[in-house]
Amino acid sequence: MAPEATTRQRRSSPAKGSKKTTFVSKRDPSTTSTPHYQNFEAPPFTLKELRDCVPPECFKHNTLLSLGYVALDVTMAAGLFYLATGIDNGWNGLVDTSSIIVRGALWFLYSVVQGWVCTGIWVLAHECGHGGFSANTTLNHIVGWVLHSALLVPYFSWKITHSMHHKGCGNMEKDQVFLPDLRSDYPKRVRKEGEAIPEEHGQQEEEEADAFEAAPIVDLLKLIRQQVFGWPAYILLNVSGQRFKAWASHFHTSSPIFSPHHAKQIIMSDIGLAIAFSILGYLSYTYSFLAVFKFYVLPYLWVNHWLVMITFLQHTDVRLPHYRGEEWDFLKGALLTVDRDFGFLNYIFHHITDTHVAHHLFSNMPFYNAESNLLVSLEELQKLQICRRPRQCCIL
Repeated sequence: MAPEATTRQRRSSPAKGSKKTTFVSKRDPSTTSTPHYQNFEAPPFTLKELRDCVPPECFKHNTLLSLGYVALDVTMAAGLFYLATGIDNGWNGLVDTSSIIVRGALWFLYSVVQGWVCTGIWVLAHECGHGGFSANTTLNHIVGWVLHSALLVPYFSWKITHSMHHKGCGNMEKDQVFLPDLRSDYPKRVRKEGEAIPEEHGQQEEEEADAFEAAPIVDLLKLIRQQVFGWPAYILLNVSGQRFKAWASHFHTSSPIFSPHHAKQIIMSDIGLAIAFSILGYLSYTYSFLAVFKFYVLPYLWVNHWLVMITFLQHTDVRLPHYRGEEWDFLKGALLTVDRDFGFLNYIFHHITDTHVAHHLFSNMPFYNAESNLLVSLEELQKLQICRRPRQCCIL
């Protein structure tokens, strides 16, 4: 029996004896997956051929430079923290912040900018997990564990599942995050047996879906839910990941996501978070929870927002299919990502945003060399026919 199709890939045909109806979709063709799925081709090159186009120096580590990025980001975060200590008293009277509106605006501004900086720190810890921070594995793990624990991320546990994501990107059985829904998830939209479906979307299904999609409040509530609770839901409950019958979490050693030999790493991750929560608890007791909320929790929520937004946009696009079984291979999966331009935030986020395809192809490449990979000669890439697939090979 063929595996169940995803909502983006399934194409139905009329059942025998059914009457075919005429249906003209009112949707913009660019928003449907049918034409993109039909035209998707396997890469006309190998991973080695692609790697040969990249200058060898792009794969060389510079540990001092990596530590310099950490020092810079931590210094900026500390500087913002110090500046924020003067918000409530107007920096000892230099500015009138007696109005709650003024103070609220300043705390909001602090949280946004500190969220940017801390997202950059998050990315540096992520690079440690890939081995792109330093050639020294021990240093990678020490720096990554400290930085991620400070941001309430289970470093080793997430490092393991993130590695699985890279090794199985775009594979319905192996990928670990942003897996598309199945038709069976929407039983009310599935056609009855024997009912004709001349195209991917039926008229009734389209009208039912559009009734909800056209409601801005529904989209807004879904967006808020995803941006605020998406990351905690993933690490706690494996939301958007592979489906298991048992509780899948990044925090317990018997989680079906992991193998028994991962137990020590999971425990180390939990210890890191326990230390972080203990420090936050002590600070809340000493200075008040409100102070911790303003200085730490608000920026933390922005970090979660950027993490979910960046990864969601990089791995979600109607133009990109998902594969099962032998249809999938590593190169296909690595190319199933999309680079996104975040403007000046690309620099603050260490270009994890606009060099993500290169990152999936060569995940251990030092992050500070990923942008250099964008400068690969167009002539060399044209030899591999990459230029005719710009949406997937965004290293152009």
